[in-house]
Amino acid sequence: MTLYAQHSEKVKNSIMKNKILIGVFVLLTGISSAFANGKEEVNERIIKSFGKEFAGAQHVEFTTTKDFVKVTFTLNDQVVYAFYEQNGNLLGVTRNIVSSQLPINLLTDLKKNYSTHWISDLFEMASNDENVYYVTLENSDQKLILKSNGTTGWELYKKERK
Repeated sequence: MTLYAQHSEKVKNSIMKNKILIGVFVLLTGISSAFANGKEEVNERIIKSFGKEFAGAQHVEFTTTKDFVKVTFTLNDQVVYAFYEQNGNLLGVTRNIVSSQLPINLLTDLKKNYSTHWISDLFEMASNDENVYYVTLENSDQKLILKSNGTTGWELYKKERK
């Protein structure tokens, strides 16, 4: 089975994607608080900022935490996640992608060095005019989470034994 076929089978696991996405973003932004109940009122500055940056967004859902607000929405038929500070500043945006949307160097590196693994999660994070990619690779023995270092290759972010 090819890497592409394996990826398409695993891309349906959206629950795992959301858990990894939230975990990585929280770590990268230095936020170490637990999620609040999500029923708090959303700051007007966040709503205005979101409206300006993502005009045309549909199915908008706000989740408020102690330190940030996660906005889940659909834009151009794709689910996107935006993270805001309480003052309305955008921290970053993430979206799930398929392997063919990776820069060619990153895709080639995956095929070359991880051909015995399948992709179970893949997302792009845009923050501060920089795009970073995270991929979760699995085989029968282990799970690897890799982070892109630019568009030239991958670095090990996390390794787990199954």
